[in-house]
Amino acid sequence: MIIVTGAAGFIGSNLVKGLNRLGYTDILAVDDLTDGHKFLNLADTNIADYWDKDLLLKRLKDGLGFVPHCVFHQGACSVTTEWNGRYMMENNYHYSKELLHYCHDENVSFIYASSAAVYGNNSVFEENSNSEYPINIYGYSKLLFDNYVRRNFLQKSSVAETSCQIVGLRYFNVYGPGEAHKAKMASVAFHLNQQVQVEGEARLFEGNDGLKDGEQRRDFVHIDDVISVNLWMFENPEVFGIFNVGTGKASSFNEVADSIIDWHGKGVKCYIPFPENLVNSYQSYTQAEIEKLRSVGYKSSFLDVKLGIKKYLDVLNNDIDRRTQKK
Repeated sequence: MIIVTGAAGFIGSNLVKGLNRLGYTDILAVDDLTDGHKFLNLADTNIADYWDKDLLLKRLKDGLGFVPHCVFHQGACSVTTEWNGRYMMENNYHYSKELLHYCHDENVSFIYASSAAVYGNNSVFEENSNSEYPINIYGYSKLLFDNYVRRNFLQKSSVAETSCQIVGLRYFNVYGPGEAHKAKMASVAFHLNQQVQVEGEARLFEGNDGLKDGEQRRDFVHIDDVISVNLWMFENPEVFGIFNVGTGKASSFNEVADSIIDWHGKGVKCYIPFPENLVNSYQSYTQAEIEKLRSVGYKSSFLDVKLGIKKYLDVLNNDIDRRTQKK
C-alpha cells in the first residue's frame, strides 16, 4: 500500500496517475473533500481506498491496520496569501510531524512537499540556511518543518540511526493539468490562458522592485517533471535529504504570456498596477539551484517554458473544448 496525502489536489492527483502508469494501484488517497469539486482530479485514477485527512490522523494513533510501503505527503494549505498562522501551522507543520514520526517509527519511506517559498526574496536559492528567509506564513511553515527534519533526522548522526528514507522536495512554480480547482492560486499560465482565450489579452503586473513591466521572473516547472522527481526518489530509497525541484532557469512573466499568445495565435499583453497587498510578501525572482539534485543521480532534463506551456495548453484547451461541447 502507498499513501498519497493531498491526493485530490494538483500535485497529489498527478502523482497518483504517475504511480498508476508504473502499475501501482494499491494506493490510499487521503485528502479533505470539503471542496467536492476536487473529486474530478481523482475520477480517472485507480486507487484502493479514500480516507479523509482527519481519519488518517486518528488511525495513525489507533493503528492503520497495515504498514505502507511509502508515504507521499503532498497535503498542505498552499495559499501563499493566507495569514491565519494557527491554521497554517496545524495543516503544514503539525500534520507533517505526525506523519514523519509514524514513518520513522515504522520504517516507511517519507517523501514530502516543501516549497521555494522558504527562500523569500533572496537571490540565491540553495538548500542551506544562508539562503532561507521566508516572507509569508506559508513559507515559514514549510521552512519550520524542513528545519525540524534536518535537526532530528538528517544530521549525520541521525541519518546513521535512521533506516527509513526521508526526502523533502522544494517545488518552485509548478504548472500543468489538474490545477483548475486552485482558483486564485493556480499558476500564471492557467490564468493567462483564460484571459487570452476569453478577453484576448494577458494581464501582467507592472514593474516592481526595480523591474520593468512583466519582468518578474520565476522558475516555472512543468508538473510532469515534478512527478518524475518524486517517482525517482521512490525508486531510489537510499537517497536522503532536501532538494530543490525546478528547471534551474528563471523565465519572465512576459515570456510565459508570449508563449500563450503564440499558442492561441491571438492576444496582446497589458500591464496592471502591482497589488498593494503583495508588497513585501511577493517573490519577484526565483531560480532553483539543482546541483544537489543532480549530485544524487537525478539525470532527467526539465522542460523549458516554451515547450512546457505548449504541452500544457494542448491538454488544457482540449479539455475546455470538450466541456463546452457537452454543454
